[in-house]
Amino acid sequence: MKITIFGLTLSSSWGNGHATPYRALLKALHRLGHQVTFYEKDADYYARRRDFTSCDYCNLIFYSDWDSIRAQALREASESDVVITASFLAEGACISDELLALPRPLHVFYDLDTPVTLTNLRRAPLEYLRAEQIPGFDLYLSFTGGRILDELVSVWGAQRVEALYGCVDADVHSRVDVPERFRCALSYMGTYAADRQRKLDELLFSPAALMPPQLFVLAGSMYPQELRASWPSNLRHFEHVGPNDHAALYSSSLATLNITRADMAEYGYCPSGRFFEAAACGAPMLTDYWEGLESFFRDWEEILVVHSAEEVVHALQMPSKLEQMAQRARERVLAEHTGDVRARQMLSAFNGAYNNTDAMIFKVAS
Repeated sequence: MKITIFGLTLSSSWGNGHATPYRALLKALHRLGHQVTFYEKDADYYARRRDFTSCDYCNLIFYSDWDSIRAQALREASESDVVITASFLAEGACISDELLALPRPLHVFYDLDTPVTLTNLRRAPLEYLRAEQIPGFDLYLSFTGGRILDELVSVWGAQRVEALYGCVDADVHSRVDVPERFRCALSYMGTYAADRQRKLDELLFSPAALMPPQLFVLAGSMYPQELRASWPSNLRHFEHVGPNDHAALYSSSLATLNITRADMAEYGYCPSGRFFEAAACGAPMLTDYWEGLESFFRDWEEILVVHSAEEVVHALQMPSKLEQMAQRARERVLAEHTGDVRARQMLSAFNGAYNNTDAMIFKVAS
């Protein structure tokens, strides 16, 4: 099968949560024998921070703007079985207008930011999607599950909706030897977001202040300078930790912290890809709570839900308990949340959408 994707970025993991799940998913599709082309706008921000410029599991095409690639892209899309546009795609609404006019391919929107998308769509059209376009897609894939799937159908008019959560590349994320520079009591990986800052203060910075002999690690970009001045002295900051070093960071952490964006937590069923990466590396996970969390990990068995600095400190004083939880979480992730699992789920979703359109149906490889 031929799949053409227009997405935010595959080449750069800097400041976004799209690249690494795309990679895990596309690698798995390639192993299953499918041909994938990924169109990525040659944005300066990512161009200066790329992990690679080509890969062996898909045809990666950079373009300066839509007009420069339009003829080639429309020709390739028209010859594809499935064409996907995705959240935060530059000029995405304009691109989707032209792709939706093509009669042959299955038209899919892949939203890796569904709560953010819908919250912002209530105010105004987005660069990457307009409300009236949603019913035009044969299939809407959502990084978030739960009640948001019903809302997409009942409020926004989506024809068919499926959850396609984040995933992990088990070949990249596994336990490794501990490098000294990452060794810490607690790590947190995430780009600055104002709506996460209060929880970050409570669950990372305050515990660090309460445990001055221990090192804490923050890995992420775009944190305002005025915030950095108040960080505890035992907090080590890395502006960026590339995918090749994710396993090293997680393996070096006594535990790692997950904090959910407010829009995502409001809807629930919103596991971060970092969740699955950390678990695959055998890192014990501390997290805030959101509805549906128990569908992915069991509290006190595979993860620990924490609400305060004191609970974080208490958790870090139970290393044997954390180790047992981490092992169970790792087993569950490798069984349920890898790129291979998601690729098969994606293909099944395509099949369901093809049934709706009376179009061709392809085999989901076993």
